[in-house]
Amino acid sequence: MALNATVALSGEDRHKCTFAMPARATNLNKHGAAVQLNRELRVGSAVVVRNQRGTLVSARVVAQLAAPQGIPTYAIEFVEQDDKAKNFWGITFPSNT
Repeated sequence: MALNATVALSGEDRHKCTFAMPARATNLNKHGAAVQLNRELRVGSAVVVRNQRGTLVSARVVAQLAAPQGIPTYAIEFVEQDDKAKNFWGITFPSNT
């Protein structure tokens, strides 16, 4: 089952311009997600992700993925794996055993 959510993303784009805008997070997992937004980002750059409950977590852009419908999509991973990040999506993920 593919899980997705609306989030807000902020940081610096590929042209070093600061931005804060809504994004679509897909393929949610306990370490991050894929995010779709109309902005070009640099792999390795830092972003801040805000969920619909207002929780903020720092994340890193780890890859540029395919762009469905021409919308840039990036894999992000949470920088810290603390309780805030673990509960960020409001979902309990199965443990890897």
